[in-house]
Amino acid sequence: MPPTEALNHNPNTTMKPFNVQTTKPPPSNGHVAPPPEHAPPPTTAKSALYAYRKMILVASIAIGLQFGWALQLSLLTPYVQLLGIPHKYAALVWLCGPISGMIVQPLVGYYSDRCTSRFGRRRPFIAGGTVFILISVFLIGYAADIGHAAGDDLSRPAKPRAITVFVVGFWILDVANNMLMGPCRALLADLSGSSQKKTRVANSFFSFFLAVGNVLGYAAGSYSRLYKIFPFTKSEACDVYCANLKSCFFISITLLIFFATIALYYVTERPISSDGKFLGPADEDEEEDEIEEKSAAVVRSTTCGGVPFFGELFGAVTTMKRPMIVLLMVTALNWIGWFPFFLYDTDFMGREVYGGTSNGGTAAEVKMYSRGVRAGAMGLLLNSVVLGFTSLGIEMLSRWAGGAKRLWGIVNFILAICLGLTVLVSKLADSSRQFADDGALLAPTGGVQAAALLLFAVLGIPLAVTFSVPFALTSIFSNETGAGQGLSMGVLNLSVVIPQMMVSLLSGPWDSLFGGGNLPAFVVGAIAAACSGILALTLLPSPPPEAVGKVAAGGFH
Repeated sequence: MPPTEALNHNPNTTMKPFNVQTTKPPPSNGHVAPPPEHAPPPTTAKSALYAYRKMILVASIAIGLQFGWALQLSLLTPYVQLLGIPHKYAALVWLCGPISGMIVQPLVGYYSDRCTSRFGRRRPFIAGGTVFILISVFLIGYAADIGHAAGDDLSRPAKPRAITVFVVGFWILDVANNMLMGPCRALLADLSGSSQKKTRVANSFFSFFLAVGNVLGYAAGSYSRLYKIFPFTKSEACDVYCANLKSCFFISITLLIFFATIALYYVTERPISSDGKFLGPADEDEEEDEIEEKSAAVVRSTTCGGVPFFGELFGAVTTMKRPMIVLLMVTALNWIGWFPFFLYDTDFMGREVYGGTSNGGTAAEVKMYSRGVRAGAMGLLLNSVVLGFTSLGIEMLSRWAGGAKRLWGIVNFILAICLGLTVLVSKLADSSRQFADDGALLAPTGGVQAAALLLFAVLGIPLAVTFSVPFALTSIFSNETGAGQGLSMGVLNLSVVIPQMMVSLLSGPWDSLFGGGNLPAFVVGAIAAACSGILALTLLPSPPPEAVGKVAAGGFH
């Protein structure tokens, strides 16, 4: 995650003092006019409104970004099996997400802090990420068609050429997502400047639009006839499911291009020179001196020789202050709690709640599993709705909790409780399992279904905080140390992707050790979430005194 320079770059939200007259006033018949006692503020309200508009435009890019990610979670796993990738290798395909996040996002953050393009520091990376997503979506959607044209036999279950195209597109998509996410976050921090309240609000906007993208993405993925809007998507090599996937991605990339184009056109950046000096006139509400000084310090910090990023990243990790170290520990444990749920949420509904099986069982069991997976998708939709509304109330929740770190600690305990309750819901579903007269498996009782969906919905509350609080705290802590905003966001990203890799590699063997199923991974996640909450409440430092006052006044985010 990026450190200081971008954090203090706020071209739109800073307030200048009243103009002070430095020239001799004109004579006034021997009378000196008394100074005005209630001179109106220059353009405080107007400047703040202008800044929030720009934040909303940048944050809205998250709609297209998260729409595509929701499609990945809901549609690509079945598509992987459709192309013939064995289940035991599917996890390796999904590992590309955390691996690319560990390498690409810090790298992009580092160079976006120092980008001297005439278009600004963040906008070139946002535009580039959008283009790469467009390329990746084409490769994924047309993998079956390209593979067939290259010689894949449609009568055989495995289609190696299509698999190759799909994997390449999938990796490009994950790289592009990280290339786009980091600069968007950093640009929001730039627009927030040194105002902690605006930093929180900017991240709240981003979290809200992530939720909107989630809702739209899951809704599109659950609609099986969307391909009829784009009839050309269906082909000899691409069946109805494949055509529906293409159609969903067409909508995804359209939304992304639309919001990214608007943001890139209306939200301008002042370019910087190689020594960190801003070029061109400053906005009337920009704290130019403070921003230029910190930006120049970050640019001058670039090491000479070799690849400066790796030395800078190593230095950032090894010289972190205690607040950032604790923040990374809390974030890492938090994601050990979250990632099992992200991996197995719909599988949990199909297997433990509905009692079905994905393969190796009867036709009725496979059908019930599919029904459970669709119910899980509905649960994710409810989760996203709750996440969206919660993100809008982060400020109020922060005031109620007594500060940012307390809010994060409390919701981590909510996460732990919900993950633990999956065991109870599974036992209730198993004990109340019903069968038809012919022995066919029936759906769980209404109470069990409601309980499971309620867990999904409640988890939207801690997820909203997870998508906002760590980023805002990183901006606050990195602002004190003088690190670049992009690099700081990249370092924080390490505490997210490394736990994801650990869970991806170890959750399968761990579940098998206890007889299979998803509950062992959920229990480990609950323990990690509880530990994260304890660390947040006891060891995570509160924001500095100045920020504490702003948090108390405006809540958190």
